[in-house]
Amino acid sequence: MTLSTLWFLIIGLLFAIFVFMEGFDFGVGMSTQLIAHDQQEREAIMSSIGPHWDGNETWLVTAGGAMFAALPIWYASLFSTYYYLLMLVLVSLIIRGVSFEFTKHAETKFGKKLWMWTFFCGSFFAPFLLVMMLTSMIQGVPLNANGDAIGLGFFDVVNWLSLVGGVAGVLLSLVHGLNFLRLRMEGPIRDRARQLNKVLYPILFAGEVVFALLVIFQTDFFTKKPVSTTIIILFIVLFSLLGYYGVLKDREGWSFVGSGLSLSTVIVLIFNGMFPRVMIGTNGNSISIANAANSHYTLTVMTIVACILVPIILIYFIWSYTLFTKRINPKDNTVKY
Repeated sequence: MTLSTLWFLIIGLLFAIFVFMEGFDFGVGMSTQLIAHDQQEREAIMSSIGPHWDGNETWLVTAGGAMFAALPIWYASLFSTYYYLLMLVLVSLIIRGVSFEFTKHAETKFGKKLWMWTFFCGSFFAPFLLVMMLTSMIQGVPLNANGDAIGLGFFDVVNWLSLVGGVAGVLLSLVHGLNFLRLRMEGPIRDRARQLNKVLYPILFAGEVVFALLVIFQTDFFTKKPVSTTIIILFIVLFSLLGYYGVLKDREGWSFVGSGLSLSTVIVLIFNGMFPRVMIGTNGNSISIANAANSHYTLTVMTIVACILVPIILIYFIWSYTLFTKRINPKDNTVKY
């Protein structure tokens, strides 16, 4: 395996970790307007991810940084092609982030409600736009010999697969967030999260069927890699079934793991289908991993640094999550010991 291929896999792993960790943050943000009955409950729900949300977002920053350093041609082509979508993702993440502080310091009921709705909107649009971009990318875009998008039309970005992908990203994140709340909350919020997921999972299964059909007809994944693509899609469904089983049997841990792995496996599907390409050109000008890679020396240094720093970061994340395992009492927004 070449270093450029290794870094393609590392970037895929970073994106998979990001959607697992940040996916439940997005879902928790959406749940503030779906299962909370008053401002007190909304603030208690928000506090469940208070210690984690900014750390979880660093996985996206790390993935983007790794892409920039290891496969710069991919970074340049992707960010120039989807500049407007990525700017909207960034705006969604910003308004979502500031909502934590502005909700806390708002002095009027209107102000608190306003920033809670901002929190909801940021949590909704960030996964929708991000997955919409990814599912548009795997259909291919018109590229010139330099890897620049040429003649990119509105319907190259906004189409049935990208819209269904965006909705699927939102739904998977919401389900994942509700499963997280069942782990972190006590009282009626936990019960409401379970009841809502009993409704959402059948919808999710129907959406996964539609998504699979669109992948078959609007990408070349099944043409180039029929076996691995089929297996990965089956794993997405299997992990969703695991999450649904956990909801029906009130097994919170199974539910959370199942929904998180469903999200991560979508990233596996995308990276598996693209390999060995990083940008799929509809006019034959696809960008391969080898063409997008930085120098061998740069990749070697990056690999050495990653081997040192990644274990330290993982140890920190595991330690930080072990500090916040107790359930939150929504009545007074305190942790129950």
